[in-house]
Amino acid sequence: MSRRYVRPASILVAAGVLTGVTAVQPSAFAASHHRAPARHILLISVDGLHQSDLAWYVSRHPNSALARLVRGGVEYTHAKTTTPSDSFPGMVAQATGGGPGTTGVYYDDTYNAALLPAGTTSCKAVKPGVEVDLTEDLDKNQASIDAGQGLTGLPDSILSMTGNPASLINASKLPVDPKTCKPVYPHSYLKVNTVFEVARSAGLRTAWSDKHAAYEILSGPSGTGIQDLFTPEINSDALGYPAGDDWTKDNQATEQYDGYKVKAVLNEIDGYDHSRTRKVGTPAIFGLNFQSVSTAQKLPASDGLQGGYTAKNVPGPLLTKNLDFVNAQIGALTSEIAERHLADSTTIVLSAKHGQSPTDPTALTRIDDGPLLDGLNAAWKKLHPAAGDLVAHSVDDDAMLLWLTDRSQAATDFAKTYLIAQNGTGTDISAAPKAFTRSGLSKVYAGNAAARYFHVEAGDARVPDIFGLAQYGVVYTGGTKKIAEHGGAHSDDLEVPLVVSGASVPVGVRDSASVQTKQIAPTILSLLGLNPRSLQAVREEHTTALPVR
Repeated sequence: MSRRYVRPASILVAAGVLTGVTAVQPSAFAASHHRAPARHILLISVDGLHQSDLAWYVSRHPNSALARLVRGGVEYTHAKTTTPSDSFPGMVAQATGGGPGTTGVYYDDTYNAALLPAGTTSCKAVKPGVEVDLTEDLDKNQASIDAGQGLTGLPDSILSMTGNPASLINASKLPVDPKTCKPVYPHSYLKVNTVFEVARSAGLRTAWSDKHAAYEILSGPSGTGIQDLFTPEINSDALGYPAGDDWTKDNQATEQYDGYKVKAVLNEIDGYDHSRTRKVGTPAIFGLNFQSVSTAQKLPASDGLQGGYTAKNVPGPLLTKNLDFVNAQIGALTSEIAERHLADSTTIVLSAKHGQSPTDPTALTRIDDGPLLDGLNAAWKKLHPAAGDLVAHSVDDDAMLLWLTDRSQAATDFAKTYLIAQNGTGTDISAAPKAFTRSGLSKVYAGNAAARYFHVEAGDARVPDIFGLAQYGVVYTGGTKKIAEHGGAHSDDLEVPLVVSGASVPVGVRDSASVQTKQIAPTILSLLGLNPRSLQAVREEHTTALPVR
């Protein structure tokens, strides 16, 4: 492990913020090392943010809120999120300490070979196998930002949204457990407990804010881990913007949406619930995700500005504007913490559920995965005339996850062989034709190999039968409305920031050791003076707390 302690004077040199580091004497380290447990942990996920983005921004804005956050604690410069690099497994890892094989959460939209179809009421003799959709599709009304609660005066009244979003999930859309013949809610789908549950067991208050009601999964199997869960629906109709557009289709709309969650957390810092209607005390664990960086990376353009990157790891105008936005919001949160005299008892953890790929615009190759999967099904049925489609379910962003109706090794090998034999034409960053090979895949894990990749037993009901790693720059999409995605295993997908700053940690430390975002979970408990081994995933995967001390 390479760890360096940075003098404030070194950090303030804009051109050398990441390389101008100086070791301090042990006495200086000890003076900045607060060993008393923190009382509050504010967890912030800036979805899509790379470590390279943070470094780029801090070097140009040495007096920014983000720069102050970095120099006020420990920055891990080689942190990686989960594979697949999707929001759901990424966030679940931060809350549990475990990867997909342990948590059972591979993506936000997957397949389970053991559960029964949604709506099943008589479970005898029903064939198992069903899509497990943990997206906005579960909302009682996905077109409304309140997910169907029925609030008036939206979107301005959104802070009045319930803190119990499980009540906004349409149970008829949930898969059914064959043992109980009852719907499986997101929280009960999770196989292990969460930091929120551990905190609740210790009598501490918990809160969180995220983008779908289905994020009630973070409450853990008990369903009671998060006392105040604020989940305005990001994929609802964005009121005040063009009809039919959701809050991700315009970066300004995404910023407005993120602003609601910031207001909720500001209320919580002040000791209220997210709606500011009840005085409940500042939570021990709370926080939010930002979605607007992800939007700025994905959209070709928005608000008259070019989206994405202008060159490898160089943010373009829209992303630069949005980094300014996130910086200002984090500044508001840290200022409120100081204003409420909570700085000496609050630790902030900054990271991201996932990165985004590619950060090199010249590498982009958009591929329509529909014809590839149609061709695979057709080839399979040609050899097996009595069979139906081979692909039961697919999720393809910048990786390919397939669940098959025939899970035999012969069938999974057939799918792998077919896919790597397919060549064709996609589009580049300018929507011009661009050739691709091997279905855009660099490596394919099939059947038993896919199970081994995720460290589960062959035949596991949740694991994908095909896990394909895309070639760098490949994004699976049928159109030209996005220029980046996540889900894969490239460095652009995985390498995210990880900063632990504030109470109970040393200041001005840069740690170049390889760490993982799943280590956030035991670190949170350790900082609060709780036992990290209270987490099942920590025990199973031997996940260690980050070396903040």
